[in-house]
Amino acid sequence: MDQANWYALWVKSRHEFVVSQELSRKGIDNFLPVVARVRQWKDRKKVIDYPLFPGYLFVHMIPEPGKFLNVVKTRGSVSFISLEHGEPTSISPDEIDSLKIMLESGERIDVFPALKEGTIVRVKRGPLRGAIGVLTKKEDHHLFVVNIDILGRSVGLKIYAEDVEQA
Repeated sequence: MDQANWYALWVKSRHEFVVSQELSRKGIDNFLPVVARVRQWKDRKKVIDYPLFPGYLFVHMIPEPGKFLNVVKTRGSVSFISLEHGEPTSISPDEIDSLKIMLESGERIDVFPALKEGTIVRVKRGPLRGAIGVLTKKEDHHLFVVNIDILGRSVGLKIYAEDVEQA
């Protein structure tokens, strides 16, 4: 497995666990990072595993066309992530190892959008849902300050990263 690389596989919505199980059944090494979250219904709460990166999982394999095809033919898979058309892009093993270490630590992990200062963002949940503004400052790794322009003036507020998306 010295020649094997990690690749990101895009899968159908809510098929991450199915694809991971199918790949494992085929003997293909894969990694689906999951986090436990509390899901609340009207009458109860339950802790459920959610994919850390919805719609994606990682596959460890030798870069051969036949092997790529075997993975893509798996029920629920869509395609490999490629920076160059037709050439799946490998992921550094250090990134995968670091991700595994973070997950094994038991600490709460949040995925933050790769947003830079000056990016136009939309609030996707909470009382400000639908508001569009400019990401102006990262205060720390948990909060962002977003400006919403109203009548030519700016209104600033702190908001959690998971509550905004690129507009």
